[in-house]
Amino acid sequence: MKSGLVLMSVLILMFSVSCYAQKQEEVKTDSVVWLNTIEEAINQGDNVRGILVNFTGSDWCGWCTKLREEVFSQDEFIQYAKENLNLVMLNYPKYIQQSQETINYNRAKLGEFNIRGFPTILILDASGKEITKTGYVPGGAQNYVNHLENILIRSGN
Repeated sequence: MKSGLVLMSVLILMFSVSCYAQKQEEVKTDSVVWLNTIEEAINQGDNVRGILVNFTGSDWCGWCTKLREEVFSQDEFIQYAKENLNLVMLNYPKYIQQSQETINYNRAKLGEFNIRGFPTILILDASGKEITKTGYVPGGAQNYVNHLENILIRSGN
């Protein structure tokens, strides 16, 4: 009986570690570069029209996962982002380890931009000035690109 419990415990632990490793890998699968700070995006020096900041709970937030899968990992968004945006991901995970510096930076940005939920997408101009906040928009990648394009056009960018 004891050996059965030990075996079951080991199997559960192995499954948990496997799921944890898979969750970490999923966050890294996008075909675009997600910077870690807004300052990095501002200092890129390239000719972009804006900065998209993704406030996400990548390993626990269902709507964040939906946005990543339906939009951020799709060719339409990737192509648009490469030509028009610097991307920043500020992640607030439950299971993914982060440095204390990253945790502190991300927490500070929550307060600075008055972020109240996830996912929140913050659109900044190329200099870092806030244009607007948005979030998940149904309709897939092309619809999201149109949504972003409208925001940038309305802001004069």
